[in-house]
Amino acid sequence: MQVTETLNEGLKRGYTITVSAAELDAKVEAKLLEAQPEVEIKGFRKGKVPMAILRKQFGQRLMGDAMQDAIDGAMNEHFEKSGDRPALQPKVEMADGENWKEGDDLVVSMTYEKLPEIPEADLSTITLERLVVKADEASVAEALENLAKAGQTFEDRKKGSKAKDGDQVVIDFVGSVDGVEFEGGKGEDYPLVLGSGSFIPGFEDQLVGAKAGDEVSVNVTFPENYGAAHLAGKAAVFACTVKEVKAPKAAEIDDELAKKFGAESLEALKGQVTERLEAEYTGASRAVLKRALLDQLDALVKFDLPPSLVEAEANQIAHQLWHEENPGVHDHNHGNIEPTDEHKTLAERRVRLGLLLAEIGRKADVQVTDAELTQAVLAQARQYPGQERQFFEFIQKNPQAQQQLRAPIFEDKVVDHIVAGANVTDKEVGKDDLTKAVDALDEL
Repeated sequence: MQVTETLNEGLKRGYTITVSAAELDAKVEAKLLEAQPEVEIKGFRKGKVPMAILRKQFGQRLMGDAMQDAIDGAMNEHFEKSGDRPALQPKVEMADGENWKEGDDLVVSMTYEKLPEIPEADLSTITLERLVVKADEASVAEALENLAKAGQTFEDRKKGSKAKDGDQVVIDFVGSVDGVEFEGGKGEDYPLVLGSGSFIPGFEDQLVGAKAGDEVSVNVTFPENYGAAHLAGKAAVFACTVKEVKAPKAAEIDDELAKKFGAESLEALKGQVTERLEAEYTGASRAVLKRALLDQLDALVKFDLPPSLVEAEANQIAHQLWHEENPGVHDHNHGNIEPTDEHKTLAERRVRLGLLLAEIGRKADVQVTDAELTQAVLAQARQYPGQERQFFEFIQKNPQAQQQLRAPIFEDKVVDHIVAGANVTDKEVGKDDLTKAVDALDEL
């Protein structure tokens, strides 16, 4: 077996791997000898089939396995000797392609981009400020008021009262397109809160001012991206009968409200609200701290980046931002999206930081435990109620999906490792100051 370098340019590498016909034949022979004791063919006892017959019957199939083993072996040996770590899966092609025949040498080309040598980063120079926010009485009171609104009830308005935004109207309705009723367009005694946005845009607005007993024709147009294709973009009329008009009534902030939310008393609920608010503040503060850390790391070291990784990241960023700007498009039938220079600059930063954090984590032996991965899977599974088992099975069978869950956990643990050794100063600030700091975070 012979490996010859054909490309050495920056991080790009290319090699020709040659496996002689004799080496391939020897591998096939070894596989036949290994299988011979278990082979049973009519006319021969098990394990007594002559080698010539085995070769005739199984040789061609085993030749493919021998070729793959030879290539894999040569690649593994090369990476062990060179120390190269490919940024992406190496591209391997047979030189002769379909013209190769048994008895020929096997010649393949292998090209890849190696991961760069990442210089040592002096993490002791990192200085960070951690914002600390306590939940004050005003914030707790505001949160309790929001809970009271969430626990609101509705009571009948005076007879003849007109419905206002925020009121609940109880309606019967029948929808039609071009005078023909459509499936799913009918409802009875439906409690609709005006301004909730739970119906088609424009529907609720036309019921503002209605009174109990009114018949209202609501004219709307279904959105172009509506889930039911036969209704998408169609104009529709809903014949509505307003049966009741009810005004919202916020719940009292007392022990009864606390029990609705699983607390034994109002004081216990206040304690829970305080803990939740401070957990939110801590999470927001961490986001600000992490951004400051990444900014310093980005300026700390520079090294060559694998072009393929930068290109892939830039394409992903461009695709993601395009969908954010076009929320109505849920598929990928939108043609090619060309990354801009801004996308490429952002991609370079992300790739550089990703490689640096991975190297720091590798040297510090940062590991993601099975328990941590399981917690991440459980958290994701909750997004698929009723399909948790199928989600677990998908993750178990899909190493790539596991890596997608493992990666952010690993990154956070590396960040914690760096922060633990950095110069960190706590600074107590108000909620508004923290909000401004979070709002100042850009899209990097």
